[in-house]
Amino acid sequence: MALKGPLLARPVWPGWTHLPREQRDTLFVLALIGWILLPHTDHLPLWCSVMSATVLIWRAGLVLSDAPLPSRWTLIAVLVGAVVLTWWSHRSLFGREAGVTLLVVLMALKTLELRARRDANVVFFLGFFIVLTHFLFSQSLLVAAAMLIAVWGLLTALVLAHLPVGKPRLLEAGAIAARAAAWGTPVMVVLFLLFPRIGPLWALPQDAHARSGLSSTLTMGSVADLALDERIAFRARFNGPPPPPELLYWRGPVLTRFDGRQWQRGEVARHGDASVRGSPLNYEMTIEPLHQPWLPLLEASPLSAAPQIEGQVAVLRGDGQWVTTQALHERVRFHAQAWPQFERGRVEDARTLAEALTLPINFNPRMLVWVTEFRAQPALVDADAAALVRALLEHIRQSPFHYTLSPGTYGDANGRHAIDEFWLDRRRGFCEHFASAFVVAMRAMGVPARIVTGYQGADTDLQDGWVVVRQAQAHAWTEVWIAGRGWVRVDPTAAVAPSRVERGEALRAPSGLIGGTLRTLSPALMRNLQVGWERLNNQWNQWVLTYSRTQQFELLRNLGVSKPSWEDLGFLLLALVVSAATLGAAWALWDRHHQDPWLRLHRAIRRQLAVLGVASEPHHGLQALASTAHATLGPAGDGVTQRLLALDRLRYGPDATRKISTRRWRREFTAHLRQFRQTR
Repeated sequence: MALKGPLLARPVWPGWTHLPREQRDTLFVLALIGWILLPHTDHLPLWCSVMSATVLIWRAGLVLSDAPLPSRWTLIAVLVGAVVLTWWSHRSLFGREAGVTLLVVLMALKTLELRARRDANVVFFLGFFIVLTHFLFSQSLLVAAAMLIAVWGLLTALVLAHLPVGKPRLLEAGAIAARAAAWGTPVMVVLFLLFPRIGPLWALPQDAHARSGLSSTLTMGSVADLALDERIAFRARFNGPPPPPELLYWRGPVLTRFDGRQWQRGEVARHGDASVRGSPLNYEMTIEPLHQPWLPLLEASPLSAAPQIEGQVAVLRGDGQWVTTQALHERVRFHAQAWPQFERGRVEDARTLAEALTLPINFNPRMLVWVTEFRAQPALVDADAAALVRALLEHIRQSPFHYTLSPGTYGDANGRHAIDEFWLDRRRGFCEHFASAFVVAMRAMGVPARIVTGYQGADTDLQDGWVVVRQAQAHAWTEVWIAGRGWVRVDPTAAVAPSRVERGEALRAPSGLIGGTLRTLSPALMRNLQVGWERLNNQWNQWVLTYSRTQQFELLRNLGVSKPSWEDLGFLLLALVVSAATLGAAWALWDRHHQDPWLRLHRAIRRQLAVLGVASEPHHGLQALASTAHATLGPAGDGVTQRLLALDRLRYGPDATRKISTRRWRREFTAHLRQFRQTR
């Protein structure tokens, strides 16, 4: 009984190898486009991803069912809807996000117009352009690997488009594309190494989706949030063994103003250069995009050790913080120096000291009462600033304070009196809680004090000689001004959690179910996997993403140029271009006399047939030669005719793209020619 009805209209998957070539190639292109667009789903509007996926699935269904493509008016309606949604999502049709959104939609819609080779070429080259747009959002190793596969796929599709005969296999087209890419790789490497570095290629200061690390302000709980962030903030490599963790204070924003809820940077009335002594620490830094206009340099880095950063100017503020002219929206690499033995602000401006004594009115009244009682102790009545610091640190050590990653929310509904509750009631906090309470207490006792934020310590294991500092190692400490000594670093966290500073052990958040299980089963394996991946990323960062003019000049020095310059780079690049052009010309001259072996065989066949009186022209194909031979030689030459038709099947049949040996065919063809001459 024959099946009837709608079941017959349902497209049936016949298997990849049994698909007609046009359907197979179209499905391959659709899958490739899906691969290219997939990484964009992380930062484009949800409707854009859904629309693109729907269009690609729709087009695949049309391919399998041999249904006609949608009308032009349908495409125009979908395009207008996409433009309206883009405006609704981004409030603009220009800029990075809006532009990429429209490109992705246009790429998907263009697949509904694949009617001719011209349409396919538009899709291919639009695909190459969208590959580039991925690096506007991320230059990670994973994205680069995914786009390398995408480029290979696009080259494979181009090869298939230029192989109109037969049904070439995808693997064969992919091999041709890989060989073509391999030929172009040396040119790409030379241009990458020697082409002048004009400036940052992917810097986009207007990046609104970038994840920031440590902020230029501080509220109680903000640093604790970063303790959950395992992202790498920066790396450093020292000329020699790294210093101990207690010396690794990477200075960030200095916060003096306090409104009772938030700490902010204050005004700087004078220059804050430090007086240094002893031997410096020389190191190299690679800072990830912090999206902040400051450098977390190791204390202390004076004016004489100003870092040189391409495209940036580093300025030393009066509070000892290094800032940049623009926020660091890209990875930077530079050399720096630091002196662990230093003094800062021995002679300080009166306005700066006054700001470092100011406390907000009607905030934390119980804390102020406690400070008055603490200061009234007989041993502290006439104590100087240094003695008061020691006494307050000892109080922290002796009291039941707890250093914790989850201290909870402090203060009333308006965020007031948070320090009262922390210091006198719950006594559970992170570094910013101890630093805030310490500064308030010192100011209440008449000692100028301020908060310094930054990073403290580093991972215990080196990665290829590099010290790794993560966002989780963000830290807050204090500075107290002592007459005759200036601003002195005091870290209250060290009093309650010595391991945090002495060994650089930052608190870690509890692992999730899967991560916790893996860490429990094999903590060493998890650590090795993480370190191995980060080392690979570090090599990618150092040799590709942060490859700079300095490294170009270093390459020239290694090649024997004593004082490299832009001119030397230009001359070397020009010499390589001329050499490559000369080799190309020599290759073209040789290839001019190099012919396809099929053409040589065709010419030999025509000569052999001419001996038998079969006339032919150079443009005659094998079937035309077979027809002429049959008309000239008659039935006695059927063997010759059949051999010509057999060769035509070898040349243009299903196995046309394979490398087929014609040695056996030539022996049989020659035998038939000899037999014809003998019977003639």
